[in-house]
Formats: sequence, C-alpha cells, structure tokens
Amino acid sequence: MKPIAAANAQARRTLRPAAKAALLIAAVCAGLLIAGYLVATRVNINPMHTPGEQLDEFKGVGVYYNGAINHVSGRLTTSDGYNLGLRYQCVEFVKRYYYQRFDHRMPNAMGNAKEFFSARVPHGALNTERMLVQYRNGAGTTPQEDDLIVFAPWAFNRYGHVAIVSAVGADFIEVVQQNPGPFGTTRERYALESQGRIAHSRALGWLRRPDAKKAP
Repeated sequence: MKPIAAANAQARRTLRPAAKAALLIAAVCAGLLIAGYLVATRVNINPMHTPGEQLDEFKGVGVYYNGAINHVSGRLTTSDGYNLGLRYQCVEFVKRYYYQRFDHRMPNAMGNAKEFFSARVPHGALNTERMLVQYRNGAGTTPQEDDLIVFAPWAFNRYGHVAIVSAVGADFIEVVQQNPGPFGTTRERYALESQGRIAHSRALGWLRRPDAKKAP
C-alpha cells in the first residue's frame, strides 16, 4: 500500500502546478476579453470621425457620430428640462427626432433602448410609458416611415438599439440611426417579409404616434 500512497502523493504534487498554470491562463484570457470589450465599446477606434460630428440628417434632424457604442458625452435636455438622453446615443436621436418633428414627449423620459418595447403591451395597443402605439414584428402590421423601431440586446450591446424608419418599399425597410458603432452606417436596409415581418433576428417591433395614418 505504501508504494501506491507514495505514487498518489507524487501525482497530486505534479497536478498542483498544472492546475495553477491552467487557472493563471484562464485569468489572463478573461482579463484580455474584458479589456477588449472595454476598448471596443468605450474607445473611439475610427480615426476618420470624432464624437459630436454630424454624419447625416433625416427631415431636418441631425444624426451625430458617437464613436464606441458605450461612449457618453453628457446628457441633452430641452430648455424646460425634458430629458432627451445621453448625447449621440441611439435613444437621444429617436427622442430628439420625435420631439423636434412632432413635439412628442414621453411620460417615461428615461430608459435604455431595449426598454422602449414592452412585452406586456399587446400588439396594436398603446404603450403608455412612451405614449406610442406598439406593434410586434411579424404580427401583421407593416412598419411605416417615422416609426420608432426597437432591437433586442446582443453580446456587445446589452442595452439594445433604437432607430427611425426612414423609408419603406415593397420588400424592404430602411432605418436611420445614431450610434451603430465606430464603423457602422447611419442608414441600413432590412428585407420586409410577409405579415410585415422585418427580417432581422433582433427586431422586436416598432412604436407609432397614435394620430399617424396606419399603413395597410
């Protein structure tokens, strides 16, 4: 029994350095992943643009460059204190668009992009936090120009995303957006399928002014 016990002890001594090395490698990898995420989401890595630079406009409302998706340049409010959001983020653009175009103020003036779409609100019912009618993607209603579209979060953006529908064709929609990332574009097109479904896995649905003419 003694030779066996000695062999087991030796094996344990051999495994300890290997286990420590594996833990060290795992810790280094985790650190690199976290550092990479922070750089990718907080540091402007596009030398062609600077935060606050106007890139586009839609119906007279400017679209500005933000750089990394989590970069913040302070909060923008109206002269009477209505919160439009963090400057150059996607939420700030859609709220500024609705405020400047329609004098629309949301009862809930706060919230991340993903919170603009409520799973509790039935299709075609009023979202009282936003005072906009909410439609679910693929539930039978076609999006239309000026609708506020909401996208679910993903790995590099846990807050979700919002944009404005800028054009609708027979088989596509176009959106105009702010803060799509340092190399993203202000306009994107998605295929439009049957039942008014936007062919995008993270498109939750869209919001519309109650007095807007409903599309077929």
